[in-house]
Amino acid sequence: MKSPHDFSKAQDISDSIRVEALHAAMDVFAEQYCPVIKNYDLRYRWSIMQAEYATDIVFKKQADLKELYESIVRTAIHSVKPENIASFLGQKLHGNYQGEMGNRFNTRILGTRIKHQMGAVSLKMYDKFGLILRIETTTNDVSQFKHFRKVQQRDGHSVVKNASMKKNIYSLFPLMNLLKASNRRYLEFISTFDDPSHGVKQLRKISKTVTADNRSYKGINFYSDDDQVLLKILARGEFNSNGLQNRSLRQYLPGKGSGAVSRILKRLKAHGLLKKVPKTYKYYLTKLGKAVIVTGLMIREMFVIPELARLRTACQ
Repeated sequence: MKSPHDFSKAQDISDSIRVEALHAAMDVFAEQYCPVIKNYDLRYRWSIMQAEYATDIVFKKQADLKELYESIVRTAIHSVKPENIASFLGQKLHGNYQGEMGNRFNTRILGTRIKHQMGAVSLKMYDKFGLILRIETTTNDVSQFKHFRKVQQRDGHSVVKNASMKKNIYSLFPLMNLLKASNRRYLEFISTFDDPSHGVKQLRKISKTVTADNRSYKGINFYSDDDQVLLKILARGEFNSNGLQNRSLRQYLPGKGSGAVSRILKRLKAHGLLKKVPKTYKYYLTKLGKAVIVTGLMIREMFVIPELARLRTACQ
C-alpha cells in the first residue's frame, strides 16, 4: 500500500469476492493436488475453521499513534467488563454462561496487544508497525454467532429464524458483516475516552443543577453512592446496544417505583446523557453519556480510591 487510493482499491477487491467463485477455485485446487478424489466421485466440503476481520486506522506519524494508543490501552484494561465484551460481539451475557471470558494484555516483540475473549471468539487491539491501530475480531467457532437464516424443521418444512451460523464457506458473507459490526462497536466504545481532558470538562458541566420543563434536576455527583450505582448500571453492555426503558432500568434498582425511575431518566436526559427515541419509551446513551460513565468510573476507581489508600498507609 503506497497511498490512500490503494486502501480503497483493496477494500473494493475484498468486498467483491464471491463465495461461489471461491468454492469453484478451491475445487480446482483439490482436483489438481488430490486427483484421487475423481476415482471415487467425491467432492470436498469446505468449512470455516478460523476466520478474522480486521479494521485498520492508519496514522501519518508514529508519534501520533503512540501517545493515543498508550492512553487507550490503559483505559480499556480497566474499563472493559464481561458485559461489554458480549455487547461488542453482538451477544448477551447470561448468568449460566460458563465459557472463558476476560481481558489479557501482552507485550510482544512487535509491540503490545490487548485481547478481550468470550469463548471461541476474541477481539484484539494492537499497534502494527507503529503506524496502524488495528481492531481485529477472530473466531474459531462460527456457530457461536447467530443470524437469520433458513432452517429446515423435522417435518420437512423450512422457516427463517435466528439460528447458529453454519460452518460452511457460504457463511462467510454474513460472518463478515457480524465481525465488521463487532469492530465498529469496539471503536465506538474506545472513542469515548480518546481525549481525557475533554471528558473532564464535560464532567464539570453535568455536575451543575439544570432546569427542564420548569423542574430542576441536580447534577451528577461521582462521589455519591447512589450515582455510582446508577453509573455502573448504565455501563452494562445490554443498555449500550439495546437501549433502556423504565422497566429494564427498574429491575436493577430494587425499591424504586416507576415514578422514581421516570424522574431518573428525565434527569439523565436533561443533562444530555440520554436521548429519547421519538414516539417510544426507549432511551439510548449519547456520546456524552458514554464518555461521562467511562471517565467518572475511571476517576474514582483508578485515582481517588488508590490515592486515599496510600494516604492511609502513610498516616499509620
